[in-house]
Amino acid sequence: MQSSIQVGVNGPAVWVRVEGKGNFLNSGSLKEFAQEMVNRGYREFVFDLERCAMMDSTFMGTMAAVALRLKELGQGHLHVVHCGERSFDLLSGLGLDQIFDIHSNGATAPKCNKMNEGAHDGDEKRERTETMLQAHEALCEAAPENISRFKDVLDYLKQDLHQTTAGK
Repeated sequence: MQSSIQVGVNGPAVWVRVEGKGNFLNSGSLKEFAQEMVNRGYREFVFDLERCAMMDSTFMGTMAAVALRLKELGQGHLHVVHCGERSFDLLSGLGLDQIFDIHSNGATAPKCNKMNEGAHDGDEKRERTETMLQAHEALCEAAPENISRFKDVLDYLKQDLHQTTAGK
């Protein structure tokens, strides 16, 4: 299944449309894009999951990190629209329904462009590991009950990151 993330801006809102899989492979690009949009002053993010086949914990953690950043700034929201039952179960199972506004329907996304996937260089593994670690830390910050769920993942990612950095 071909996966892509498409992004666009409609007035004050940033739209992110997930087609196919939202996973660790496209989370780094999403993180960079969201950080840039927040830096530009955008505070409303809409994630359209109508064509989303699945999401992994890294992708959901990246979404959580955006919502937590908006909360830290004291303004803005992350909205999820066209959220099917499976996606809702995934998000609520991690307690993210407490920090996202989730709707089964919603407005249609504006014209969106495919997000650049970023350059692939020698630091790709380290950057992907950092993104995965930050995403899982955000999941634990969003819902403390996730700490026990992701403790082993966090330990593994920290160890992997330390070995990757030490090996340079």
